[in-house]
Amino acid sequence: MSETVDHISEDAIFRIGKVISVDGRLVRVKVDKTKNTSHLLYRGELLKNVSVGGYIKIVKGFTKIIGKVNGEFIEEDKQFTKREYASEKERISRTLNVSLLGFFKGCTFVRGIKELPLVDNECFLLHNREFNQVHNFLQAGDDAITLGTLSLEKGQQIEVGVNGLFASHIGIFGNTGSGKSYTLAKIYRELFEKYKDRAGFRDNAQFLLIDFNGEYADDDAIVERQYKNIYKLSTRTPTGGDKFPVSLDALNNADFWTTFLEATEKTQTPFLHRAVNNTFIAPKVQNEAELKSLIARMIRSATLAGDRNLEKTVVINFLTQLKDVFDDNSNIGGLLDDYRARLQFHSTANKFYYQENPQSRQIFSNDAQFRTDVIDAKVQRVNIRVNQLGPVDSIRLQIIIQYFDDIIKGYANKEHLSPLISRMDKRIDDLKKVIKIDDGDAVGSRNITVVSLRDVNIRIRKILPLLLCKRLYDDKKAENDESNYLNLIVDEAHNILSEQSERESEQWKDYRLETFEEIIKEGRKFGVFLTIASQRPSDISPTIISQLHNYFLHRLINNEDIKAVEKTISYLDKVSFEYLPILPTGTCIFAGLIASVPVVVDIPKMDSRFEPRNKTRTLVDQWK
Repeated sequence: MSETVDHISEDAIFRIGKVISVDGRLVRVKVDKTKNTSHLLYRGELLKNVSVGGYIKIVKGFTKIIGKVNGEFIEEDKQFTKREYASEKERISRTLNVSLLGFFKGCTFVRGIKELPLVDNECFLLHNREFNQVHNFLQAGDDAITLGTLSLEKGQQIEVGVNGLFASHIGIFGNTGSGKSYTLAKIYRELFEKYKDRAGFRDNAQFLLIDFNGEYADDDAIVERQYKNIYKLSTRTPTGGDKFPVSLDALNNADFWTTFLEATEKTQTPFLHRAVNNTFIAPKVQNEAELKSLIARMIRSATLAGDRNLEKTVVINFLTQLKDVFDDNSNIGGLLDDYRARLQFHSTANKFYYQENPQSRQIFSNDAQFRTDVIDAKVQRVNIRVNQLGPVDSIRLQIIIQYFDDIIKGYANKEHLSPLISRMDKRIDDLKKVIKIDDGDAVGSRNITVVSLRDVNIRIRKILPLLLCKRLYDDKKAENDESNYLNLIVDEAHNILSEQSERESEQWKDYRLETFEEIIKEGRKFGVFLTIASQRPSDISPTIISQLHNYFLHRLINNEDIKAVEKTISYLDKVSFEYLPILPTGTCIFAGLIASVPVVVDIPKMDSRFEPRNKTRTLVDQWK
């Protein structure tokens, strides 16, 4: 009997009103006048009364429907006739606008709508156990990590499942200084703290962090140094910084060069495939005698063509390219100077000729002496040390020989291919500064690999992350091992996922976006997941943002960024969107597949040694 009385008493305290209208997921609730206060007294404790951003329970028979209060408005009760009243609140009629979130199935909260409430259904505040269940984001059998505490309910911890969060694509967005990078470091710090010494994790989990600003390149950022590889790449110095390992197979892949050189689809891509896969040229560039023979044959073909349009520039340009490849590894420069001074084209005879000095006779290209003395003998005297030629330069040499062979034979249009050769000349040196050939595993035995791009130029910044991510993704697809897990983490992702870039061709931009869109659409089938962090979600492809599973949203002030989030993220309610511009530093809205409801979370502090290097400078300390 006493339990019944307690239950009736409890319902009387927790009841706040009743439903007065239902419009799909939107419900209006009229609040009882006795509940027009900020707090309620229950068993000697103050309970927070219903307010905007809070939750209510609508009871429909045996079904408990949960809704979130999006707004409220008041009006004076015109039917109030009592001349003397105890409190002004009795003249006020409060109405709540509520959006439905889910329902209780037994003791478990389920997101979604099973059935709609009816008019006059009673509405109640949530008990603590019900509130905790709504905010329980942990599935049965999953391991828990702590994200932080509810910002609006101090002391209420938010835990998520490891499988639920990390077997998903994650988006972390926020303006600079909002705590975005700190959140990224925190969630992965929690993961590594829990699993770093477990054999299964050590053997089967790999993380690649693309770090554009060098924020995570310190020894202990996120996790202790012994658990990670750090590559601080650089194009600023003649020799560069660390070198990221790339397999020889990857380097010999035509698609690698197509991507690296931003080849056009119709002409440059087929040419590169012919050049890189040319089994006739490839072995000859590794043998000095055969390479000299090939060079002599190319010069002979150019001078016998009798094509005024070729003139001697083809031979000169060919030798110039060779000299750039071998650098000081040969004396091709001497042959180049000789031909530049003495090799001419006779317009009347329509032939090339060689003249040692004004007094000597002209040796025409159809003379036997031209081949033996002017070409073969001079080429043979060139000292080429092919054993000092690196793999990158070997591929470069193949491309150069294929290019001039096509031009000389008339198989290709110079105007179509010369921009590709120009790009290659500028980029090869940068490429050699940031990669090395290593057929071992690129990420090695350590779980996390950090690639810092802080000191590389804009071309490498755009291309190298794509090459690395695509290569690792293709490898995972090929091996199709269900036990292996790969997480690609891209900080400042707008650098490579932007739709607004005007520094590149539409074709290259499409290829870049399509590559990451494939990873985010199909990656989970192969155990590949993507985590992106960015200041400007409006710059990133909407396809990529919409395919993310879980979101950490820090302060966003720019209206375009807020609109981009609103268009592509279906998990947020009106109240959450209105929070975005006013969130304090270190506080974010967590929403997504594993979050039954969007919640405002305070990210707690972690040990300073594991923090990213992204703190705002304190000027007064520096200027004392």
